[in-house]
Amino acid sequence: MTLGDHLLELRRRLGVVGVSIVAAAIGGWFLADPVWAALSEPVMQLARETNRDADINYTSVTEAFDTKVAIALVLGIVMAAPVWLYQIWAFFVPALKRRERRYAVGFLAASVPLFFAGVTAGWLVLPNIVVLLTSFAPEQSSTLLTAKVYLDFALKLVVAVGVGFVLPVFLVLLNFIGVLSAKAIIGGWRWAIVTIALFTALATPAADVVSMILLAIPMVILYFVAAGIAAVNDARLAKKASKLLGGADTGSHD
Repeated sequence: MTLGDHLLELRRRLGVVGVSIVAAAIGGWFLADPVWAALSEPVMQLARETNRDADINYTSVTEAFDTKVAIALVLGIVMAAPVWLYQIWAFFVPALKRRERRYAVGFLAASVPLFFAGVTAGWLVLPNIVVLLTSFAPEQSSTLLTAKVYLDFALKLVVAVGVGFVLPVFLVLLNFIGVLSAKAIIGGWRWAIVTIALFTALATPAADVVSMILLAIPMVILYFVAAGIAAVNDARLAKKASKLLGGADTGSHD
C-alpha cells in the first residue's frame, strides 16, 4: 500500500472508532445518572457518617449538563473498547507476520477483561480514598466539592487503575515477538515492584496505605504471571531450536 492508501485506511478506521464511541456514548447518556449516583455515593456516605456537611455542588449553569456529557463520553469510550482496540489491531495486521497476528489477537483477548478488572478495582477503593482525603478537614468544617473537579478525580483514579492492569499484557506481547526475554522480566522484579508502588501512590492521591496495597497486590501478581508465561514461551522456543539444531547436526553427519 502507498502512503496515501495507508492514510485512507487510517481515516476509515478512525471513522469506525468515532461512530462506535458516539453510538456507545448515546447509550451511556441513559446510564449517566446511575453511574453519577454511584460515583457520588462516597461523598453522600461521608455526610451520613460524620458530623459535618458534605455535598457535591454545581457552580455554573451548564455544569450539571457538562458533567452528564462527560460521563456519557467516558462510558462510550469504555463500552466501545473492544471496537477501537480491534481497529487498532486491524490497522497494523497487514504489517505483521502470521504468528504475530495470533499474538495480537491474544493481546486483545487478555487486555479487555484485565482493563475492566482494573476499573472495578479502582471503583472499589474510591470510597476509601474519598473518606481518607476528606478526613483531614476539621470536624466543624463542610466538605463542598464541585461536580467537575470531583468527577475528574474519580474518573482519573478508575481509568488509571484499569490501564495499570493492562501493562503486564504488553510484557507478554514483547516477549512473544522476541523483544524482551523472561530472564529480563524476572531480573527486573525489584524495579517493577518500585514502579508499581509509585504508580499506585499516584493513582491513589493520598497516603492511604491500605488502598495502595489493595491495588499493588494484584498488579504484582499479574507481573509475575506475565514473567511465568514468558518463561514458558522461552523454554518452548529453546526446545524447538534445540531440536532443529539436532536435526541439522544429524543431517550433516549423514
